[in-house]
Amino acid sequence: MQFIDLQAQRARISDRIDSAIAKVLESGQFVMGPQVKQFEEELAAFSKARHAVGCANGTDAIALPLMAWELQPGDAVFCPSFTFCATAEVIPWLGATPVFVDVQPDTFNMDPGHLEAAIEQTLKEGKLTPKVIIGVCLFGQAANYPRLREVADKYGLKLIADSAQGFGTTISGRHPSDYADIVTTSFFPAKPLGCYGDGGAVVTNDAALAERIDSLRVHGKAVASDTKGADFEHDPKYLNMRIGMNSRLDSIQAAILSEKLAIFADEIEMRNRVAARYNEKLAPHVMSVPAVAEGVVSTWAQYTIEHEDRDGLQAHLRSKGIPSAVYYPVPMHMNVAYEHYPTGPGGLPVTEALAGRVMSLPMHPYLGEDDQDRIVEAVAGFSS
Repeated sequence: MQFIDLQAQRARISDRIDSAIAKVLESGQFVMGPQVKQFEEELAAFSKARHAVGCANGTDAIALPLMAWELQPGDAVFCPSFTFCATAEVIPWLGATPVFVDVQPDTFNMDPGHLEAAIEQTLKEGKLTPKVIIGVCLFGQAANYPRLREVADKYGLKLIADSAQGFGTTISGRHPSDYADIVTTSFFPAKPLGCYGDGGAVVTNDAALAERIDSLRVHGKAVASDTKGADFEHDPKYLNMRIGMNSRLDSIQAAILSEKLAIFADEIEMRNRVAARYNEKLAPHVMSVPAVAEGVVSTWAQYTIEHEDRDGLQAHLRSKGIPSAVYYPVPMHMNVAYEHYPTGPGGLPVTEALAGRVMSLPMHPYLGEDDQDRIVEAVAGFSS
């Protein structure tokens, strides 16, 4: 049994993926070829947004807007601690300071009330200038972006939706890009929309921001607004207008992603059927099954339960040949590299409690009922 079965998906569309890869190999345009532009257009259309810009990975996707907004030492960026380190990792790259915010006990996503309290505390202390909020679509579910947008507007802050785990999630039919200044995502293979290597992208309705990120991902190259009215006939990558990075999406990965995006909506529906069946069968046997906020469609990057004896249950499942995972046993604010950064008032009690109770079970669109029943039976056997 696989925790995430990537080969089941490959079997479904292997001919199409093999053909797409062959076309790239025949073209010889391996980096930023026409497949990248095609995929960007498809990604924007899927998100009902105006612009999508591919990049090398999901971490760079978060760094690029922070670079575009020219964050600097003394700036504060508010983000949850209950997330993968990449969310906060990029903030110190620019000399800015992460301020860790607690999460809600049901959805595990950023608590808007604690966010506002953290902003007020930061303003009162006067040492840092609030600049950006990074919400996270944890385990596939959109954060409360309508409320986060209200907080961002109240304090004049930018809002990023870190949708590395939740790309495709919607709130009453609307994508996070309807609320956030920019959505960032990862195409790491295990993500709901993953490639066969590393990759990432940003999605936004802000044309100027998309153009600047296009520049930054290719060493700060000149873009159309930089050369308007100027006479420069050479490759724009040799006219560097700003300090950038090398964060280009490979053509092969873009070609693979186009084929995967074509079945992505169907796979989201399949994931939700698997999750609903899990919820129904596991509810009597665990502390809690995942809660999804009203109107939200999750992409179920992980199926995460709470259990009083998490470590005992995980060992029991292992003895039955059933894989599981723990996200995240050490919250960001308790990791050595980040423990000196500030937290919101009162600390992060919900985050710390969840870190000792959560565990994730096998989850993917192609999880068969027989395997799912075997998982449920094993969990029920431990808790009975």
